[in-house]
Amino acid sequence: MEHFDHIYQRACERHGGEPALGKLMPVVRSPKALAQSKDDRWLAQMTRCIFQAGFVWRVVDHKWADFEDVFFGFPPEKIVLLSPEQIDRFAQNARIIRNRQKVLSVQANAQFILDISREHGSFGKFISRWPAQELIDLFTLLKNRGSRLGGMTGQRVLRNMGKDTFIVTADVVRCLQRSGLDIGDNPSSKREMRLIQGAFNQWHEDSALPFSHISRICAMSL
Repeated sequence: MEHFDHIYQRACERHGGEPALGKLMPVVRSPKALAQSKDDRWLAQMTRCIFQAGFVWRVVDHKWADFEDVFFGFPPEKIVLLSPEQIDRFAQNARIIRNRQKVLSVQANAQFILDISREHGSFGKFISRWPAQELIDLFTLLKNRGSRLGGMTGQRVLRNMGKDTFIVTADVVRCLQRSGLDIGDNPSSKREMRLIQGAFNQWHEDSALPFSHISRICAMSL
């Protein structure tokens, strides 16, 4: 497999050198800071990424203050108590994006967060303790126990909240393929995801860079 130094140099050449590239890296929060993140912010970020998926992001961003207002600031303990009639009214509210299935996911993910919090103290504590060397198992958990959190949606939630994570974008896949990894254009099988995790683990060991930075650099090397 291609050494990460070569990928890093390509990214530097394409984006104005090392200092300029460094300014484009995502923010990684410390485990302590991540553990202190509130459950309502996790539910808000899940909701935001779910509504952005397959839609125009700027429309969701423009309406986000209304989302926060309509969903009371996303406290999971209140969202799980919403009646079916209230959910129906939310799904018809013009202040947000009227997609019933995505609105239903808000309550389902509120329950998911509460379940995890009861098991681990808080959702943030749970995520903060998950080792980056085993991220693909965390992706699977988000998909299986959450609602509409599979694929890049769950990965984006983690990245946006500051968890050190890679995201399997099309550009990252192309970089991995170019480096010699035997994966398809839309990798999703357990074998492919294990190969991807192994590649990032190796590059992390070689470079000592955060996984999220390695992921961004891969995408920017093309």
